[in-house]
Amino acid sequence: MEGMTRGELARQAGVSAAAIRYYEDSGILPAPERTAKGYRIYSADVLVKLKFIKDAQSLGYSLKEIQAALALLGSKMDEDTLKELVRDKITEIDEKVAALYSIQSMLAGLLETPQEDIQNYLHSFQVPDKKN
Repeated sequence: MEGMTRGELARQAGVSAAAIRYYEDSGILPAPERTAKGYRIYSADVLVKLKFIKDAQSLGYSLKEIQAALALLGSKMDEDTLKELVRDKITEIDEKVAALYSIQSMLAGLLETPQEDIQNYLHSFQVPDKKN
């Protein structure tokens, strides 16, 4: 039987063996074939899938989204479906960017708060001294 061990696969894909085990346990990757002695053997297509997982994660896809994409790719996904997935992710990223700009604007506004208002605000959190 030709293939790679989990350690070899991990090195080639640039992930940990624990990550591969997690992907298998989560159903993102199929369980590998085993040799007569019980060693796990991985084919080159698993390496391609692992690289896809890493790339998709770096683009902001969740493991759940990656699992769904791998299932679609395995069922001969067409170009339009792939483009739709990418457009959906772009929309999601645009929404996150807009939310971050909103937070940034609010924080910048706080820097413009008058010193006296800041002192009053901070004072409201202070616990009075209990001197007997």
